[in-house]
Amino acid sequence: MQKAVLVVEDEALIRFVAVDVLEDDGYVVYEAGSVLEAVGILSSREIDVVFTDVDMPGGLTGVDLAKLVAGVYPEIGILITSGRYHVGADVLPAGARFLPKPYDLGLLSSHVRELIPRGSSYRAGNSS
Repeated sequence: MQKAVLVVEDEALIRFVAVDVLEDDGYVVYEAGSVLEAVGILSSREIDVVFTDVDMPGGLTGVDLAKLVAGVYPEIGILITSGRYHVGADVLPAGARFLPKPYDLGLLSSHVRELIPRGSSYRAGNSS
């Protein structure tokens, strides 16, 4: 089964580039421009990795999203990025990674590939 990545980025051009690279890598890619939009996608789609920016509109940050994902969907890989902040291991959920902006697109691909779960993917509506 094809693996899926959710890209959460409010800057359309940055999101477009990340989506394009990940689609070229063979993933199904979903896009969200806010944390709330991302939560809606997570509840209705099969997702293997969430790639999110820290700064997001609407009062919730990418770190908030990462903590929610880690708590509710622990099998989903998490990759966080920011050009403004360095998010350390003390803030990241266990197993999550940080990729500073501007990031190398090959490094983005590598991190996502390494974060893909080895077992079955999360399926919306299932708790496993």
